[in-house]
Amino acid sequence: MLGWRLLISAILIPLLFGLFYLDQRAGVSAPYLLGLSCLLIVRGSWEITDLLTVRNLVPSFRLVCGLSLSICVAAWVPFLQGASSDPQTLSLALMAVTYAVSVLIIFLKGAIQFQEPGQSMETIGAEILSVSYMGFLLAMLAELRWVLGPETGYLALGSLIISAKMGDIGGYTFGRLWGKTKLVPRLSPGKTQVGGYGAIFGAALGAFLWLHFTISLFHSGWMASPWYWSILFGAIIGVVGLVGDLCESLIKRDVGKKDSAELLPGFGGLLDLLDSPLYAGPVAFLLWKLLPLITVAN
Repeated sequence: MLGWRLLISAILIPLLFGLFYLDQRAGVSAPYLLGLSCLLIVRGSWEITDLLTVRNLVPSFRLVCGLSLSICVAAWVPFLQGASSDPQTLSLALMAVTYAVSVLIIFLKGAIQFQEPGQSMETIGAEILSVSYMGFLLAMLAELRWVLGPETGYLALGSLIISAKMGDIGGYTFGRLWGKTKLVPRLSPGKTQVGGYGAIFGAALGAFLWLHFTISLFHSGWMASPWYWSILFGAIIGVVGLVGDLCESLIKRDVGKKDSAELLPGFGGLLDLLDSPLYAGPVAFLLWKLLPLITVAN
């Protein structure tokens, strides 16, 4: 199983970065990334609403998918229109407002469909969680494409994906080879304390390699900062990504399921692939704003 997971990762990550290469050449509007994000939202919305259709929870796939797509597209509007004055600030504002309106729409739908006590609030909560997870967090993840301005390209987004997935691989590898003591046995029986250290190590290594050997490919005037900043970035992403994995496990365990769906053998569903990057996206955005991860050549 370890070899299979490594093989799938070795196939998926180059394909993803091939798509990013094409999108980089397409310009600031990032049409390929928008298309990929919409596809992920459709599939992810189906998975999470199907996952949460238990007990008194009856989330609507069409509502969750429609609202999640609206949040994502709203965040893209300034870049599609070529807004010249701080498009990312406008993008974040539109994304936040669309998310707030989505919550209002979910409540309105619950009020219209109300029949008797015992189901409405559970379903409303499930739909808000689903839209937050697949709509807001995925749109926030995509914002890394422009975090340092239009010239950022996929440097920041790539740093998160490499760190998060290297953390997943490191955690799984260390856990399988040397892990004995369970990390959170009731929530995720397969995760060990050694695996947690492996996740941090793998994420830190991935960030270091990415930020020290690819920066010049994105901008000729940028250079790598001192090594400890990339290590710090990766280590934080490793911790946050591990928490994101545990939080997705919380959803699955509470509804009594092992995987979110059957998409890829050894990985589960799309949500099982996206859990770490989605959870770590907002943190990565803040780190890129706060840490000197690049230096500008004189």
